[in-house]
Amino acid sequence: MNLRLLIILAILLPGPLMVYSQNEAIEDDLYVQTFNSTRLVIGQSVDIATNGEMNLNIQHHFGAINTGFNNFFGFDQAATRLGIDYSFNDWFAAGIGRTTLEKTWDGFMKFRLLRQKKDGKMPISLTYFVNMGINGLEVPDSLNSKFSERFSYVHQLILARSFGERLSIQIMPTFIHRNLVDLKVDDNDVFTLGAGTSIYLSKRLNLNLEYHHILSEQTSKDYHDSFSVGIDIKTSGHVFQFFLSNSQGMLEQHFLPKTDGEWFNGDIRIGFNIVRAFTLKQKKYFQE
Repeated sequence: MNLRLLIILAILLPGPLMVYSQNEAIEDDLYVQTFNSTRLVIGQSVDIATNGEMNLNIQHHFGAINTGFNNFFGFDQAATRLGIDYSFNDWFAAGIGRTTLEKTWDGFMKFRLLRQKKDGKMPISLTYFVNMGINGLEVPDSLNSKFSERFSYVHQLILARSFGERLSIQIMPTFIHRNLVDLKVDDNDVFTLGAGTSIYLSKRLNLNLEYHHILSEQTSKDYHDSFSVGIDIKTSGHVFQFFLSNSQGMLEQHFLPKTDGEWFNGDIRIGFNIVRAFTLKQKKYFQE
C-alpha cells in the first residue's frame, strides 16, 4: 500500500468510528461549528467567521529542519503572512493579506452554501472558496513582462461533516490557475484533491491533519503532495495553531502546486497560526 493511500485512510477512516457532538462553539442552537478556526492547518476549513466578526490572522512558517545547525534548523529562514477577514453575514466572508513568499498580495471570498444542522436535517456543510494572488517580486525591464502575468487564481469546494464533538472531516477538490509558470512544460492549470480531519482531545485542544494530493501529471512529477499535522489551542478570543508541514507556502497557489519538501528527507517546517477575533457587529435577538 503506497504512502498516499495510507495518509488518506488515516485521515478519513476514523469518521464512522467516533460518533459524538463537535466542539461547543455554535453560532446558535441550530447549526454545528465544524472546526475551531477558518483554517484547518495551513489550508482553509469549511467554516467562516461569525456574522459581524473580524479575524486578524498571523501565519508563520520557518525553514526546513534538515538545513542544519548553520541555519538553526530552519529558524533562520521564515515566511510570514498577515491577513484580515470579515464576515458580512452568516454565509459570506472576505479578506485580504500579504505574504513574504514572492511578496504576494491576496484577496479571497468564502461563500457558505450548506451548513450542517444539529437536528440532522442537513448532514453536511459546503463552502466555496475563491482567491486571487498577485506576485509582487520585481522583474527586470528587459523581460517586458505584463502585469497580468503576475496573477494566479484558486477555486475550491470544501465539503465537511462533523461526527460529534470528537471528530470532523472535510474533503477539498481544488483548481489552481497561474497566468505565468517557470517553464513551458509546467502546468498553468493544476488540480488537487485534499482531505483533512480534526480530532477532539480536550476542551481546548484538537489534533488536525491535512493532506493534498496533486492530480495534474507534470506538477506531480516536479513537486510533492502537501501534508501537515498540527494542534489547535483555544483561549479566550484566540485560536493558536502549531504545526509541522513539508510546505513553506501559506497561499493555496503556493503550497498546493509548489511544495518541494519531502517528509522522509527531513524537509519539515515548524509553523504557527494565530487568529484574534474582534466582534464589530453585535447580534440582534428577538424580544417580546
